[in-house]
Formats: sequence, structure tokens, C-alpha cells
Amino acid sequence: MQLEQKREYAMPFHAVIDTNVIISALISKKEDTATVKVIRAVLEGYITPLFTHEILEEYDEVLHRNKFHLREKTIQKLLTAFRVFGAEVFPKPTLEILPDMDDLVFYEAALEVEGAYLITGNMKHYPARDFIVSPADMMRILNDDIRA
Repeated sequence: MQLEQKREYAMPFHAVIDTNVIISALISKKEDTATVKVIRAVLEGYITPLFTHEILEEYDEVLHRNKFHLREKTIQKLLTAFRVFGAEVFPKPTLEILPDMDDLVFYEAALEVEGAYLITGNMKHYPARDFIVSPADMMRILNDDIRA
């Protein structure tokens, strides 16, 4: 995982990346999965990750779970990349009720930047909104924009 960003793209997309997308990317054995491509797009500067202190804490806690067998160096590189290349947001509370209220911070963070996306592998955890997309959908959006 590289920390160098290639800013060939004038206006990167902004997105909150759900923890399940990061885990899926890091444990994937294939380099061509949508989750791996999303993380690569972050590292290459095509996606600016939005985060809050709570989101970074969740990433850190989940990535350190023994069941994932992730190396400390990999975890720290990813967290550093999000801090360096991302943008911290300070979401306002919403009255939204989600099936898993732990996901509310991701939802509210995405609402803080106009045009931002929430990328998740668990669409059913969120209300049906145009800005909530799967990793594959995000890659289609990104690829369509690059071709335009």
C-alpha cells in the first residue's frame, strides 16, 4: 500500500468509506475487486475520504481484531493515508433512525459535504439514498467521470 497520491484529477470525489469496505479490501486475495479499487482510488487521489474522530477510532478498533490477521504496518499506513489525504468533518446530528445506530456517524459524515458519497457493502444498513453506493457503483461513477 502506497501513501503517495497522484493528483492527476482536479476535483476528487468525497466519500465516507464504511469499515466493511476497508476490511474487505485488506483481506481480499484479488487486486481487481471493487473494494480494493476504492482504496486504491483513495491512495491515488481520486477519492478524498471523509472522516470523524469516531470513524477513525472504529477503523482502528476493527482493523486490530485478531480474526483479520492484519499487519500493524498495513493498519498504520491506511490510517495515516486517511488522515493525510482525507478531510475531517464535524457532522450535525440528524433525526435519522438506522437499523444499526452505530452506522449513524458514517451517514451523518457523508451529509456534511455536498455531493459526497457513502460507500458501503451493507446497503441494507442505510436508507435508500442516491449518495449511498456500493464499492462497485462508486467505481462505475468514478470511471464514468474520468472518461467524460
